[in-house]
Amino acid sequence: MSIGSRDFRFQWQGLSDGFGLGRLCVFFVVLGAFLTVGVGALPTSVNAQGSHKSVLESVMLKEVVVTARKREESIQDVPLSVEYFDSEQIDALKIRDLTDLSVRMPNVALDDAGTMRGIANFSIRGLGINSSIPSIDPTVGVFVDGVYMGTTLDTVLDTFDLESVEVLRGPQGILFGRNVTGGAILINTKKPGDQFEFSLRTSAESGGEKPNFYLMGSMGGPLSDSIGAKLSFYTNQDKGWFKNLNTGDAFGERDSIMLRPVVTLSPSDNLEFVFRYEYHNVDGDGPAAQSHGNRRGDPNNQLPDFKRNSHKFSIDEEGFQKADTHFFNTRMDWDVSVGDGTITNIFGWRDYEGKTRVDADASPANLFHADAWYDARQYSNELRYTGSFYDNLRLTTGVYYFNNELDYHERRSLLGGVMTQDGGGNYEVRTLGLFMALDYDLTSRLTLTAGARYTNEKKKAKIASLVDNWSRPDLPLRSPCNIVKEGGCTMKFQDSKSWNNLSPKLGLSYQLRDDTLVYSHWTRGFRSGGYNLRDTGIINPLTGEATTPGPFGAERIDSFETGFKVDAGNRGRFNGAFFYNLVDDMQRELNLPNSKVGVAQEIRNTADVEIFGFELDGVLALVDNLFLLASVGYLNPEYTKVKHDLNDDGEVNDKDKDLDPPRAAEWTYSVGLIYEAAVGNWGSVAPRVNYAYRDKSFFTDSNLGFIDKQKMLDAGVDFYSYSSQWSIGVYGKNLLNEVKHGGDTVLPSKLDVAPLGGTFSPLAKGRIYGVQLTYGFAL
Repeated sequence: MSIGSRDFRFQWQGLSDGFGLGRLCVFFVVLGAFLTVGVGALPTSVNAQGSHKSVLESVMLKEVVVTARKREESIQDVPLSVEYFDSEQIDALKIRDLTDLSVRMPNVALDDAGTMRGIANFSIRGLGINSSIPSIDPTVGVFVDGVYMGTTLDTVLDTFDLESVEVLRGPQGILFGRNVTGGAILINTKKPGDQFEFSLRTSAESGGEKPNFYLMGSMGGPLSDSIGAKLSFYTNQDKGWFKNLNTGDAFGERDSIMLRPVVTLSPSDNLEFVFRYEYHNVDGDGPAAQSHGNRRGDPNNQLPDFKRNSHKFSIDEEGFQKADTHFFNTRMDWDVSVGDGTITNIFGWRDYEGKTRVDADASPANLFHADAWYDARQYSNELRYTGSFYDNLRLTTGVYYFNNELDYHERRSLLGGVMTQDGGGNYEVRTLGLFMALDYDLTSRLTLTAGARYTNEKKKAKIASLVDNWSRPDLPLRSPCNIVKEGGCTMKFQDSKSWNNLSPKLGLSYQLRDDTLVYSHWTRGFRSGGYNLRDTGIINPLTGEATTPGPFGAERIDSFETGFKVDAGNRGRFNGAFFYNLVDDMQRELNLPNSKVGVAQEIRNTADVEIFGFELDGVLALVDNLFLLASVGYLNPEYTKVKHDLNDDGEVNDKDKDLDPPRAAEWTYSVGLIYEAAVGNWGSVAPRVNYAYRDKSFFTDSNLGFIDKQKMLDAGVDFYSYSSQWSIGVYGKNLLNEVKHGGDTVLPSKLDVAPLGGTFSPLAKGRIYGVQLTYGFAL
């Protein structure tokens, strides 16, 4: 297992109440004196004939290779802030999907929106979204085997049989394109190995109402000298962690299955093709939606008002989520003599179909329920070249094309079905990108980094407003319509627009010593403009006119980052980064309560923002086989200019400017311990404990909706056999039973004439206990 992420952290409990000056000083003394950046790691087995100590030393000294700059290089040589988790770390941490990493990294929040499972609301360094609208572009791009995921739907991926996960803090627009102003997440799945391998794993979890079961496995290897094949499968049978107080039954059932065949073909020594296909099916309940006080002082006498620190909720519509995803990608790597380089081509195709139903009033009263249909299709192709010239120039350049088509329909059932509102639209995105990045060694220790990306993007939209497509059972001339299924909706808005952007980068890195790298760079990021497929047509109080679904403008960020990386050899590693971001025309979804449609969601360029912050993290070998890991992140975002009414009081003034930008927790930190010891001739045992903390952050731009601070305590112990064939793990996650909400949407005081109030706040699971058994062998 490799070093490079903050896997096993035992957080300093005393810091969980917030940083005082004294505590902050002590924490930095601990970091500076003891820690070293990187990712702690644990071998999955110990050789019976080898030295136990030498195994751990080899783990600590193992070079972590990342692809953050679209070429393989040591993580300590990359002048970027990068997090890395390899397959052994993912397995040891019992990470089931990306949200399990949500509170483990400084200034990183990998949250699920909760409206339906699998919608990514990721945020890095205070740049994130708070939406389930499928036409909203993310600030953190997700790339699976080099293919960009065109929507946030079904991107909170299951992590079984992954080679690695790399988290790059942004912006990363030079090599990865638009919509990575916050950063990029690179997910790399495993290929067939050089020998036949078989692995089977099963686990069971409890802690809530009913158990949760996993079964996963893989087998594959060489079929001939030039062909390899591998098949992986994953299934999850979740019987429901929650309890719906309205029915008294367990809630949160979810069945999912994933199949992934992979074939490699190497017709010659310098040419390789990799073909991957993945099928993913999900069938489960809707969200566990909690309602609680929304700080507006709304009367909520008829609806439940649950405490924010409880997992209690009561809903009459349990809803559902059904989704099918097909994903195919192929990669070619051709080694050529020109510049001793490689030509790489990556093609990807993805098709997603889904349907959901949500109890949006989060109560046992039938006041506000919502259905949604999704049909998204994308394909992309990237052709690039990477090579070296004159012994001091390394070049990466290429061309990228992306096409995404989306059909979306939403139906809101209000006041027990007295009125139905239908809306949504058809959406198409076409993107062409040209990029170049180079590193030029000015001296043996000083390197100049430069690059640029040109992007042309065109978006087309046909949109039906919810207020234009209403129907009532007592009015037979007005009937529901459906854009995805049969059509028939009134589409009053149709438009298209193009955006052009040139994003440059310039930086220097200096090898201060053989074990110390310092770097500094300026880079520009770009998030394209677009259209709102969830148009409500509400009246803007400033203009007296109905709002339109767009187009809203592009978002631009200029980022200045300075960092260092120290490799202390067999004692550990220590890395840090300091950054200053200037965001122009920040693109936000304004989540506003509205008595006519329940919730109105406008997308606007709301403000200019400055964000200052830093991250420090490290791993230290305290004694033989005992490692201490820690990290800390700080964010300080401020509005410098407000261009839209954020608090919905009908004015744009200093009250808006004094609000805090959402999705930007001020402090995040973690501390952990991991230990490994031999157990006679039987095998080895590895206990671990980690504690991670994230400050409170706001969910809505009005600051009425917010996400509570998180204190995550995880622990476990794994037993590994000397034969390397089996292991047993016992673990606990979220042992403090912290309450975490995917969102916190404020509902109106009244919905038409009916009292409403409260919030729509989807819950994540609380405390979990689990046991896992793994068996595998290689021939």
